[in-house]
Amino acid sequence: MATTTNTDVAELRRQKREARQRQVRRRRLSALAVLGVLGITAVFGIGGLLLGGSSGVTLTPVASAAPVSPFRTASPAEIRGIHLTGPLMTLTGKLDSYLALKKDGLNTIELDLKDESGNVTFTKDAPAVALEDGAAVRYFDPNEVVAKVHKAGVYLIGRVVSFEDPITARAHPDMAIRQSDGSLWHTNAGLAWLNPYSTSAWKYNVDVAVAAAKAGFDEIQFDYVRFPSDGDLSVIRYPGKHAQPMDETVAAFLAYAAKRLHPLGVRVSADVFGLSATRDLGIGQHPGQIGEVVDAVYPMTYPSHYNAGEYNLPDPNAEPGPTVSHSLTDFQTQLAGGRAVIIPWLQDFSLGRTYRPADVAAQVAAARAHHTGGFMLWNAAGVYTPRVLKSGPPPPLPPLPAPQL
Repeated sequence: MATTTNTDVAELRRQKREARQRQVRRRRLSALAVLGVLGITAVFGIGGLLLGGSSGVTLTPVASAAPVSPFRTASPAEIRGIHLTGPLMTLTGKLDSYLALKKDGLNTIELDLKDESGNVTFTKDAPAVALEDGAAVRYFDPNEVVAKVHKAGVYLIGRVVSFEDPITARAHPDMAIRQSDGSLWHTNAGLAWLNPYSTSAWKYNVDVAVAAAKAGFDEIQFDYVRFPSDGDLSVIRYPGKHAQPMDETVAAFLAYAAKRLHPLGVRVSADVFGLSATRDLGIGQHPGQIGEVVDAVYPMTYPSHYNAGEYNLPDPNAEPGPTVSHSLTDFQTQLAGGRAVIIPWLQDFSLGRTYRPADVAAQVAAARAHHTGGFMLWNAAGVYTPRVLKSGPPPPLPPLPAPQL
């Protein structure tokens, strides 16, 4: 019987050790060869680049490494825009005159898709509800407007007035806010509203938005996205089940809108009252919740709309810069850490006193000092102050009075 001696074991160990050493040497030589080839290629590649030759290494970026926006168009770094109504679009050459403001710095136009009267401002591909009820009026062709505005290099927002809608409320009382006696409820101005709890109302408003999104609008902005604020609120009755709070309902509607509109490549935004970040106004507008589901929040910071003493200002309308600054401070606190950009609506109209270009410029300066995403000018008559549309660095914050504790 064969036996294994200590000498044999030592020899086997020596042979294994030498085999491992030979294997390591082969691996090192292979690695050096590869590095050598790569080095030569890199040298020739750099040389080709320096000499303008075509023998350089072609670097192909990894597609997954490049950031991909879910939106089909880029938003301006600083939005500088104006609002247009449907009737203004019927005036010959009017859109062209607004697009000409691009030379003054304009880069954004917001156009009514559905206004405060309940009119849908186009008929092509409008929802059947609007066509059947006579709400759709052909103020413009969406595709033609998109083509012209985009050719001018201007960003296009479509505005949808959501729940103030006397036409649809009358035609579809099942979608409307009622009174305790079952009749339609009206505001002080005699306007009926759609029920913010009604998912049928949600669908109708977003159907209007979807038609515009498919035509090529870059962003859809929902206005009057709230519960009523004027009229006899004590007699309001909301048909159907509505166990959730008002603020959750508004946010849920906007989340529903975003779910339908984002896949079409458009942004979703919402207009809110300028005081909604300062305190609860009882209308369901909580900027912090809204900012979690939309891409931009547009506070309506019109100084003429603030009561005397607000922000410790004796007359906010007389101090447009500080008024806007106070409001934006509260919005930045409410939306801190969220995804939504803040873009204020600024007053370019006279109410309570005559507004001068310097008053509009003071609001713009406040918006820039707060590093917002830009600003929009509002004037229902469509008359704007071009000089404030010019781009510029943000100035220092205007002096603010100390709060009285």
